[in-house]
Amino acid sequence: MKQVSLFLMTQKGLDVLNSIVQNLLQNLIDIVVIGRDPKILDDSSADIKALCNAYNIPFCYRNDHFKISSPYAIAISWRWLIDLPNSKLIVLHDSLLPRYRGFAPLVNQLVNGEKEIGVTALWASSEYDRGDIISQEKISIEYPLKIKDAIEMIAPLYSRLTCNILEKISNKKELIGTAQVEEQASYSLWRDEEDYRINWSDSAERIARFIDAVGYPYAGAEAILNGAKVKILE
Repeated sequence: MKQVSLFLMTQKGLDVLNSIVQNLLQNLIDIVVIGRDPKILDDSSADIKALCNAYNIPFCYRNDHFKISSPYAIAISWRWLIDLPNSKLIVLHDSLLPRYRGFAPLVNQLVNGEKEIGVTALWASSEYDRGDIISQEKISIEYPLKIKDAIEMIAPLYSRLTCNILEKISNKKELIGTAQVEEQASYSLWRDEEDYRINWSDSAERIARFIDAVGYPYAGAEAILNGAKVKILE
């Protein structure tokens, strides 16, 4: 029975869909809603579409007219509000909640020099990233570390968490959430175009981490040189 709808975008969404197919769980998928992001150099939307076509998985794009009728939905790398009054929504978030709630958590963790990064599966709530935690996975990291490599490192965590959830849903096992500890919460701020600018008053170590953290597939660190805006890749 088709029990789950997926809201997918970026390389992380593609990797999760690949893992679902490899674990023969695609028959649980009712529809894949694909998100596009023109600010990312490669948003993986074309590859997600191709994978859906290859395995006859129904799909649409975020701006298409569609209806979600499955009892569950899972969002990967999604950055828009999802209103699903008749479905239970699970969100996968790029941090070990309750730390780094909000936007761009992986980028901000790398900029801040965190020693561990991870992924949290949680129930969606009316407030960002405050829902009960279903499961988490984490890994240790060392610097220097570019954002592209960090994304590749956490991709298996996304895949394992999602496939474990799908297997529980398939076997009619209850998904139990645990309330977050508010006293441990911290927040990750949205990064827009101005936030790609290097702050030269930071330490050399933080500047190096910043350059690596906002590089490909993002737009890259910026500075002003002789009155012109330049990209600093290394």
